[in-house]
Amino acid sequence: MSLTGALERIWYAPEGANPSFVARSLALPELAFRAAASARNALYDRGALRPVRVDGPRVISVGNLTVGGSGKTPAVIHLANLLSAAGRRVFVLSRGYGRRSTTAVAFRASDAPSWKDAGDEPLLIARRCPAATLMVGADRAALAQEAARRGAEVILLDDGFQHRRLRRDLDILVVDASVGFGNGRLLPRGPLREPLSGLRRAGLIWLVESLNPGPRLSFDQPVVRVSVRPTALVGPSGDEEPLDALHGREVIALAAIARPERFAATLESIGARVVERRFLPDHAPLLPHHLETRAGALLVTTEKDAARLPAGALPAFRLRVDAQVTDGSSDLRAALGL
Repeated sequence: MSLTGALERIWYAPEGANPSFVARSLALPELAFRAAASARNALYDRGALRPVRVDGPRVISVGNLTVGGSGKTPAVIHLANLLSAAGRRVFVLSRGYGRRSTTAVAFRASDAPSWKDAGDEPLLIARRCPAATLMVGADRAALAQEAARRGAEVILLDDGFQHRRLRRDLDILVVDASVGFGNGRLLPRGPLREPLSGLRRAGLIWLVESLNPGPRLSFDQPVVRVSVRPTALVGPSGDEEPLDALHGREVIALAAIARPERFAATLESIGARVVERRFLPDHAPLLPHHLETRAGALLVTTEKDAARLPAGALPAFRLRVDAQVTDGSSDLRAALGL
């Protein structure tokens, strides 16, 4: 088992389970992390640190309180397309985690660079949101100022809940209903990036629903309930096929994402027979031996993983997923100013 897998067993242990020796040994590192995160938040809350203000565009952060996949990328894609359809000039700002370059880049789907320059998630967002401009770099405050100069009307700050250096008009907090906030502990003893008191900063909760019962969650903010479901199977050539093409087929599930078991479970939910799981650490490079197929089995990966390779280079199908708002649409539109 990988280190991440071992930690997740601790983070998402059943309620009431006795903490293991490893979990108890992480108490001191958690205390140090809590002190650092709390001190930083206090400096912003008390005005000792002042965020950079960008005049002109509305700045909306999309992020979460936990590490790992909670559904942020489908949320950003949905919001960017919703705002673009309403006639807004949308810019999406990302750190571009996992990219090889340190040079800031700005692009749209029509002139997108390689994933090594942009990162896999920004490249995926650009492909799914052709009307939006992506800006990737380490200094997102500087990117926001440049976006404003270029005429941005709305800036979406991808994975920005903890990025308090940039002032925002709205914080959308993405929560995975299946796991909530795990054991409620901070890193490395739990999945939290900051104390749960940070919930107060959220103006809207983007709650990703699950078929599996999760912890009871209640919020003071408006809640938008969202279903994230597979919508298409995309072949190596880019052609779309119906999801039932996987029904009864043997599938090799290839994923280098956080919590990859969810990907395998999604494949099984649409009738695929997952005969092999090739799971790698989040953003890990896909090497030739990871792409090998075998007779009678389809190699299926995620859109994010497919974004790290040139078109046609991956002999695999990719599963497209989309977010659909099931409740709270009026609250969402009001929060976005639509």
